[in-house]
Amino acid sequence: MAVTANKPARKKSTLVPLGDRVVVEREESEQKTSGGILLPDTAKDKPARGVVVSVGDGRLTDKGVRQPLQIKPGDRVVFTSYAGEPFKVGDAELLLMREDDILAVLG
Repeated sequence: MAVTANKPARKKSTLVPLGDRVVVEREESEQKTSGGILLPDTAKDKPARGVVVSVGDGRLTDKGVRQPLQIKPGDRVVFTSYAGEPFKVGDAELLLMREDDILAVLG
């Protein structure tokens, strides 16, 4: 009789950014070059792509009206290289950035 060990369920923490801020989970960097050379961790570039985890309420205009953000959770986005403030929530490494730091949404 085979016994399998159950992994404990990973706790999902909710993080709600304020205003026009967005929480993004960065995609994994490439392990190999196109020529098949394995890259060590020190040689890998931080990818400027990721998945939006959560978004804020939107930007407050000069007239006091909330303008909703153009992106939504689940969107794959491209952002500037040094965008956002990195932080850890549990095991996940996330970036907190403004919507202006996002350059495009990948289809």
